[in-house]
Amino acid sequence: MSDVTNKVMALSKPYLGPAAESFIAKQCKAHLKIEVADLASGHLKDLSSWIFINGANIMDRAKALELSKKVAAL
Repeated sequence: MSDVTNKVMALSKPYLGPAAESFIAKQCKAHLKIEVADLASGHLKDLSSWIFINGANIMDRAKALELSKKVAAL
């Protein structure tokens, strides 16, 4: 996995727990059309948007926004 992927996973685990890896991988594949291992800094703005949109469906909206902002700031 890329360094960016590892950072995103580390940020996501406190919010998503064991589902973090599958959630981030799904966002990458479905919306960015890349494998999670190929995640690069140029993808973070788009990924952060999808984290908020889809994260708000499975966790508190404020927490989804918080995670989204942290990912965008990487």
